[in-house]
Amino acid sequence: MNTMGHATTVLALDKVSYKYDGAKSYVLKQVDASFEAGKIYTIIGKSGSGKSTLLSLIAGLDTCKDGDIRYGEKSLNDIDRDDYRAKSIGVVFQSYNLLTNTTAVKNIVLSMNISKSTLADKKEHASALLEKVGIDQETAERQVLKLSGGEQQRVAIARALSHDPNIVIADEPTGNLDSETEEEILGILASLAHKEGKCVIIVTHSKRIATIADVIYGMNSGRLSQMRIK
Repeated sequence: MNTMGHATTVLALDKVSYKYDGAKSYVLKQVDASFEAGKIYTIIGKSGSGKSTLLSLIAGLDTCKDGDIRYGEKSLNDIDRDDYRAKSIGVVFQSYNLLTNTTAVKNIVLSMNISKSTLADKKEHASALLEKVGIDQETAERQVLKLSGGEQQRVAIARALSHDPNIVIADEPTGNLDSETEEEILGILASLAHKEGKCVIIVTHSKRIATIADVIYGMNSGRLSQMRIK
């Protein structure tokens, strides 16, 4: 449940460096950043700049050994990262990562089961989330395999919201979509931050997406710096 108020720092990175086992050079170098509730952040960088590694660390998929990442007041190294992923953070993948042989609504219910949701009517909640991102009831009952790319991305966003996380990370969320659908997806993500008070972090190589951001970070050769919004 979202208990953190507006303008609260939900996530902070303190001198985070990272290199893969056996590698000589660092993929991330002394990264400092803070992320607040109610704002949209974009992290822009070319392929190989370190964006994906940073996303993995923020999402708790990998461990930070050099520097520190804090969620609220606690280091990610000191909390149950499975619990953090299941309840506090929602990730939207470019490739959607949905179960394609089942329906959109069942994808959401399954995610709620994984996060140990205690809601009595999970299907009703799933349908409401899907409606919020523009998926009607008929489409919600269709097999994911038969949905368009834009529809699948909407389902992926609804799934990321199924446990009401404080932080939503979107990895190249519009990379496979046409410009009209991209506009709609960005509108949904903007609404999550500005109307629902979530911290939304979009990882991308597209400067166009950065136009909706409150704060833009540039990632270059493992270093992160704040960019000026024009």
